[in-house]
Amino acid sequence: MTEKIKLRWLYVICAIFIAINTYLIINQHYWSFLIPIALIIILLYLFSIDKVILLITFLTPLAINIRDIDFGVGISIPTEPLMFGVLIIFILKILYRNNYDIRILKHPITIAIILNLIWIFITSITSEIPFVSFKFLISRLWFVIPFYFIGILIFRKFSNIKLFYWLYIIPLLIVIFYTIYNHSLKGFDEESGHWVMSPFYNDHTAYGAIIALYIPVFIGLSFNKQYTKTLKIASFIVLTILTSAIILSFSRAAWVSLAVAFSVYIIVLLKIKFRWIFITVLALIGFFYAFQFEILDVLEKNKQDSSANYIEHVQSISNITSDASNLERINRWQSAIRMFNERPFWGWGPGTYQFMYAPFQRSKEKTIISTNVGDMGNAHSEYIGPLAETGVLGMLSIISIVVLVIITALKVYKNAVEKEVKFLSLITLLGLITYFAHGLLNNFLDSDKASVPFWGFIAIIVTLDLYHNNKQKKIVTT
Repeated sequence: MTEKIKLRWLYVICAIFIAINTYLIINQHYWSFLIPIALIIILLYLFSIDKVILLITFLTPLAINIRDIDFGVGISIPTEPLMFGVLIIFILKILYRNNYDIRILKHPITIAIILNLIWIFITSITSEIPFVSFKFLISRLWFVIPFYFIGILIFRKFSNIKLFYWLYIIPLLIVIFYTIYNHSLKGFDEESGHWVMSPFYNDHTAYGAIIALYIPVFIGLSFNKQYTKTLKIASFIVLTILTSAIILSFSRAAWVSLAVAFSVYIIVLLKIKFRWIFITVLALIGFFYAFQFEILDVLEKNKQDSSANYIEHVQSISNITSDASNLERINRWQSAIRMFNERPFWGWGPGTYQFMYAPFQRSKEKTIISTNVGDMGNAHSEYIGPLAETGVLGMLSIISIVVLVIITALKVYKNAVEKEVKFLSLITLLGLITYFAHGLLNNFLDSDKASVPFWGFIAIIVTLDLYHNNKQKKIVTT
């Protein structure tokens, strides 16, 4: 086809497009303005899928969840439809080209993730509600495929790692300003602090968890001497905003998770041997077991409920007598353990906890926020929830991912030749540590808000290990 004919075809297509849009606008069908955006996205899917991933990252904090309570089916608009498209394109490309880097597939973290996905598939077949479980599996796939398996390929270009941090944090700042403004209208009281981030985040715990995840990253970017003054000042401004936001979130679990991350940083800084950490943990477990009744007796004397006073709010963390939030967590955990006792191997099915746990509650453990309807969330734990839903192997597969991520990140930090690789492995790990700790008290990996940074951060660690943890020149494949 000559250039002249190509130009004629271009004119014809443009003329048809203008004519169709003119007709639609005259008839007040303004959705036609979305057609060019849709065409651009389709082209990106076909020729530059990495840009689609980065676009989804940017849109995630601003996405809004639409939920069907009856079946537990929810979708986050516009991000999850875009992720589903990435999932389909990735599968088609793998089937057509079959050229995915085998080193990624052989990595211990990848193997652990694949085994977890396989077990979710198997327990979806044996599930009490297969429809809910397979929806859970598909949603897990459209989180893991774009942000882990494709994410690793994107992060081979070293500059994309910091770009990924910023693409999520910039729209998150918009949400933070929106939240603080709404909160100010209510006088920054503790009760309204639970919901003022809606509709972007479901409640203050999910909002606080994500802010906590990014605080170690921006502490690092703010004070690392090898970065430019402009980057450090911008990062410090972001850090100040994040710190203000997490204080105003009234999320006690997020505060605890930051304390855990800080403790891990001290351990790494002091180069404390793993065996001493292991011995200390065993000693603490033994101490709690030996004095469990005395410890519980002390905890039961704490009557401090959550409060707008920050000192009192911190004190309420250990209140297991009258604080409704703490007691409801215990209720959910006890129910999950009873569910596990009844089906220890297969579990009740991925994503089914909220529909199955009601009969396993005990009257004496219920609180004023307990429900039998299944519309008030999940097991409040990334570890106990899978125990009830996918049995003992499901929980062990999650724990194995956590352990392997920590081991890999510390290995990169210890062995990396370049200082920036060491630095990025550490701040990424500390960010993940906040979520690993937070996962003891809540679980949000069924949402795009948490899954995008969670799987993305894990992909960064694997990429640093495979492609940047050596003396060779960095791979800059786009």
